[in-house]
Amino acid sequence: MTSPPLILTLKLDRAAFDRLNDLRQRHFPPARNFLPAHITLFHALPGDQAETIERHLETVCAQTKLIKLKFPTVRSLGKGVAAEIDAPDLLHLHQRLAADWQIWLTRQDQQKYRPHVTIQNKVSPEEAKQLYQELAASWKQSEAIGEGLLLWRYLNGPWELAREFAFCQD
Repeated sequence: MTSPPLILTLKLDRAAFDRLNDLRQRHFPPARNFLPAHITLFHALPGDQAETIERHLETVCAQTKLIKLKFPTVRSLGKGVAAEIDAPDLLHLHQRLAADWQIWLTRQDQQKYRPHVTIQNKVSPEEAKQLYQELAASWKQSEAIGEGLLLWRYLNGPWELAREFAFCQD
């Protein structure tokens, strides 16, 4: 039996998470919404390498300071809407981990990294366009802090939290 794939996400400060999760809960189709709001770094790391991945994340996170994020605008996903993220330190962290894990990365995880929080997905293009226009007209740039990384097990729909890794506070 193979271990379920692992997903790596950024842990947001509580206020930012609550705000984005509220948007997701209001606009994501309930029948497909298994997850809270999240910022994915990697979609499918090998579950059978969990111990190695966890040891590496312990080391990296101990050397990583809290990450400042900005949410400047929203963008259309065609059949959904996402909050864009401007965070140079997050891009740097992703680049470092991608280089370390190159042999394990799926095609999806090898693509250019464009961090975002999906607010709505898997709806008709018309419904997505309507929400995009509504949010784009009222969106106010906000900021957040990335406090660490969350490692999840993918369970064919829902995710199960495997471990949390805090960034250093210095």
